[in-house]
Formats: sequence, structure tokens, C-alpha cells
Amino acid sequence: MTAHIMIIIAMISAIQSMFGAGVLLFGTPLLLLFGHEFVDVLVLLLPISIAINLLQIQQHHAHIDFSFYRKIVFLTLPPIALFLFLVTHVRINIGLIIGPFLLFIALKESSAAIASVINRMMRYETAYFVSMGIVHGLSNLGGSLLTAFIHHKEYPKDVARVTVAASYATFAAIQLLTLWLFNGQQVHVPVYDNMIYLSVGSLIFVYIDAVFYAQVEAEKYRRIFALFLALSGGVLILKALA
Repeated sequence: MTAHIMIIIAMISAIQSMFGAGVLLFGTPLLLLFGHEFVDVLVLLLPISIAINLLQIQQHHAHIDFSFYRKIVFLTLPPIALFLFLVTHVRINIGLIIGPFLLFIALKESSAAIASVINRMMRYETAYFVSMGIVHGLSNLGGSLLTAFIHHKEYPKDVARVTVAASYATFAAIQLLTLWLFNGQQVHVPVYDNMIYLSVGSLIFVYIDAVFYAQVEAEKYRRIFALFLALSGGVLILKALA
């Protein structure tokens, strides 16, 4: 257990507690920058992500958009498994593609012209959901495309967070299953350290949910969500350039 990992876990757990995503989206590039291997990052972050998501699902499961979730299951999960299997042999840097895209999505709130372009682009849902799976399998960053699409849908805040949480938890579950099936002998799990990190992430969710999330009005939540997308895009661009 190291200090820099604990600080990163605390920060990204707070983000995911607000938006349903963030542990993988921010944790992956940050830990890779510290020199950790991709598979080791997955083993560390996936259980924390699932734990926070399950707490969110338990709280607001009645608000899940199951029409959206079915598309995740049938269109996004297969490419996640396939490309996660492939990425153990090939590394692809797609931050410079996704980063500007997220910044573009974030500007939807302040530009009618950009909103019109995004509305036309998001009509191709099948291609978008498949692309999401490819990106997540290759880089662990498909949560960026997931949150962008949820933001485009303009859901109420509880629906937005729990639908992201259900989708994100399913992403993580299929990733863990793929790693166990195809990389089991290569994966070392530091159980004691991981349990501490998972407990810290769960406690942070309880605090953030009660103190911040419950107090944020729906319209303000959408503006914060847009800022979250812009920040995500900036992080991915910086990672790609680094």
C-alpha cells in the first residue's frame, strides 16, 4: 500500500460517487503515468469501481433506464471482452481522439450550433455503443463515451447517475471475467491492499453521497456534469501528449 495510490483512490472515488464513473476514467491514466502495468491497474481499480456502482444501484435501482442498459449489454460488452483480450498484446493510444471529443460534448451546454451537431451524431446509436466497447476494451476509457452519451440524453440526475453506474459496473464485471479467463496466470492480486482501497472508496461514496450529491439541484448537476466531461477530455489529452 503506497501513499500515491491512496491519494488517487480517494480522489477518483469522490468523482465516481458524484457521476457513476471516474475510477477507471481518471485512475487508469494517472496510475499508468506512475509506471504501473495496465493489467495491474485493472486488478486494482475494477473492484473499487464495482463496489461504488453497486452502492449507487442499490440506492436508485428503480431509476435505471433499462432500454439504454440493454444496448450496453448486447452492443458494448462483446467488443469490450474481445479488445481487452487483444490489448494484452498491443497498446493503442487514443487519448488524442477521445479527449477533444469530450471537450466538444461539454460545450453543448453553451452553444446551440454544437448541440445541433451532437444531436445528429448521436442518432447513430448502434455504431456509438459498439465504438464504446472497443474503446473501453483497448484503453479502459470507454466510460468517457458512456458519460458523454448520458449527458446528451439530458436525464434527471438520479437516472443519469444510476444508469451510468449500472453500465459501468457491467463493464467492470466483463473485464474481470475476461482477465480471469485469459490472463489468470499472469495476474497477481494483492488482496490485503485491495481490500483497504475498496473500503476507502466505499466510505468516500457514503460521505460524498450524503454531503454533496443529495444537496445538488438537477440543473446545477447538469452543469457540473458538463465540467466533468471537459475535465475528462483534458486529462486524456494530457495523457496522450505525455
